[in-house]
Amino acid sequence: MKDNLSIFFIFILTYIPSCSAQENPPLVKTPEKKEYTYEVIMDGINIPWGFCFISANKILVTEKSGKLYLVEDSSKIEISGLPEVYVRGQGGLLDVATHPNFNENNLIYFTVSTNIEGDIGGNTAFYQAKLVDNRLEDLKLFYKAIPNTKKAQHFGSRIVFDDTGHVFFTIGDRGNRDLNPQDLARDGGKVYRLNLDGSIPNDNPFFNEKSEIKKAVFSFGHRNPQGMIIHPESDEIWLHEHGPKGGDEINIVESGENYGWPKITYGVNYSGTTITENTSMPGLKQPFYYWVPSIAPSGMAFSTSGIYEKWKGNLFVGSLKYRYLERLVINNKKVVEREKILENVGRVRDVREGPDGYLYIAVEGKGILKIVQKK
Repeated sequence: MKDNLSIFFIFILTYIPSCSAQENPPLVKTPEKKEYTYEVIMDGINIPWGFCFISANKILVTEKSGKLYLVEDSSKIEISGLPEVYVRGQGGLLDVATHPNFNENNLIYFTVSTNIEGDIGGNTAFYQAKLVDNRLEDLKLFYKAIPNTKKAQHFGSRIVFDDTGHVFFTIGDRGNRDLNPQDLARDGGKVYRLNLDGSIPNDNPFFNEKSEIKKAVFSFGHRNPQGMIIHPESDEIWLHEHGPKGGDEINIVESGENYGWPKITYGVNYSGTTITENTSMPGLKQPFYYWVPSIAPSGMAFSTSGIYEKWKGNLFVGSLKYRYLERLVINNKKVVEREKILENVGRVRDVREGPDGYLYIAVEGKGILKIVQKK
């Protein structure tokens, strides 16, 4: 009898789908009174894909076409020494981040679509380099996704650091949803984790698996992650990713977990046809939150400073599709309110909280903007 009960409980735990994502998500609101506007910190950057602060008045900014700028006091200097950039569709020079000890070592990290194999196409690569004056030196390739492909979509890519000596970066599924996201022997549709020197941590979830498995993988089953941040209180990795038509997601990333793409999704094909009937399956993680319709999220930041009245602790996500910054209010682990900030400002590509506590956004065709209260 005990054996039968054990089998029954194993069956229940294995085959009952995991809890669904948040039900009845709130509709996004346009505030009646627009209390915030922006100041232009730097214009003349067509597609500022990513940026990071070196100091209160120095910002590194990537331009997708393959240029890295140092912005200081409303002037910009182009940094030399980048590897060759494969610019195609969504690919180009992507995210940039400074080493946690940048003030001591001048090291930066960046992601870029490139081809170092000499065949056709390209894929996402992750580099470290030393910033010396206005050039990059001691360039080191830490990771290069393979195979190259001429497909123009889903390169990823964001970079974050934890407080235990690791760096995380993302690579999209590269337009091959049927093979890449669910196969641990293939790159694409993954979050990767390295030590700061580029080596693979021996406590990575798949480090001790068979040889063909990608040892740098931290989580998988992702589609096209273009926002990632460490939660300021919980230290969790928060990530958002583009869904298809509907089904953009916010996921809380955990070691070794499968986030389901394309086995489960809350979206459909762009043509309106079904990808899968499943929104949940055993062993696949549910999103913390999902958007239907999609907003095409890019960039993500929490406001922690208290500079903005009523915004402390809120999450901010850029919308490429609808050309605004979205504010999400979270209570009891649920999104309870959504609001459009700077409606029609343009395609918001990245969002950061600066050392001064203000929120900064990278907007295509406008450059880097600082959000300020209307006078």
